[in-house]
Amino acid sequence: MLSRSAERLYWMARYLERTENTARLISATMHLIYDLPYGVELGWRNLLNICGVEEAFYQRFKNPSEQNTTRFLLVDMSNPGSLLASLSFARENIRTSRELMPDEAWQQVNEMYLYANNNLDSLSNRRGRALFLQEIMAGCQRFTGFMAGSMSRSDSARFICIGRNLERADMTSRIMDFGTVLLAENRSTKMREYETILWINVLKSLSAVLMYRKHVRIRIKGEDVLNYLLKNPDFPRAVVHCIEEITHCIKRLPHAVELFPQLEQLEQQVLGIEIKQTTPEQLHQVLDGLQAKFDHLHQQIAAMWFLNNLGEAEAEKN
Repeated sequence: MLSRSAERLYWMARYLERTENTARLISATMHLIYDLPYGVELGWRNLLNICGVEEAFYQRFKNPSEQNTTRFLLVDMSNPGSLLASLSFARENIRTSRELMPDEAWQQVNEMYLYANNNLDSLSNRRGRALFLQEIMAGCQRFTGFMAGSMSRSDSARFICIGRNLERADMTSRIMDFGTVLLAENRSTKMREYETILWINVLKSLSAVLMYRKHVRIRIKGEDVLNYLLKNPDFPRAVVHCIEEITHCIKRLPHAVELFPQLEQLEQQVLGIEIKQTTPEQLHQVLDGLQAKFDHLHQQIAAMWFLNNLGEAEAEKN
């Protein structure tokens, strides 16, 4: 498999996962902010922090209002992590990789892209925005379900799986980082009063409420939510599950042996985190460290499989 083809599939999966995650986050935050009373110290700025775009946002806007924040995160093409930018990048990667996937895969992504571009006007009001986000999330899930049921488990599918799960693990860790705000000792009385609602929203942003209740079987508490999202091996968006999926795929790719120790170490590090013995400040540092390790893993994947285009070009000439 050519490295440039592997790279396109990997990034297609990352961008589509990013598209869905952005839609999930904004949808969950909308419902949360509208349900909470005035005085709870949560707002649209928290969403910018989760997505890691706070600095870029303030270069364009002064006020993190609902309109400014949702516009920047949804349709602002100067923000490469915006929903529309991510969907555009995913579409371009799949367009140039159509020979590697079923035809319907391209059709589904292209239709979702056209829907997004044709319904930008609906984002100016809350009801229109909610319907827009629901359709985007459904479109991403249709694509993932279709690929799971129709694509052979070849190297092409493995690079898609690696990209999806690396992006997913990163976003789960970012959403968990939001929990450091909810657990902080200096949080207000009002924040403590609505703490359960806030943790339910964290689970909702990952479609994890029902699965949490089935597996944990106790009332929703911050430490238990964080443990579940970090360590549950069966929940698809838990960090450990994502790492196991990445490991499973990488072990079936050529020339991957040198990555095995790092993947094992990363999984053991996650399993070794003791939430109840970790202060919110320490947890923030741990999660920042995890995100740095995910980025380092990406760099190693790129160096191993994506940076060989010159060699391929010579091979093709021969």
